[in-house]
Amino acid sequence: MDDRCIMENLLLTTKGAIDLYMHGAVESSTANVRQAFSSAFDDALSMGDTIYQQMTAKGWYQTENAPAQKLQQMKQKFTPTC
Repeated sequence: MDDRCIMENLLLTTKGAIDLYMHGAVESSTANVRQAFSSAFDDALSMGDTIYQQMTAKGWYQTENAPAQKLQQMKQKFTPTC
């Protein structure tokens, strides 16, 4: 297993944890539990960003900018009309 594969697995695992923490925060029944999930969510987001930045620096995670026209279409699609 090479470094790229390890980083990809770390990023996927972190994304999964982020999803679980988000749902835990939304579904929590008390402020203390919600705060615990929210804190874990923030920590996982930070960790995911760190992994993403390292992968990007090594050229292992490349993204493309969306065309301006596509962005405008999506903005119009999700802008409330009322």
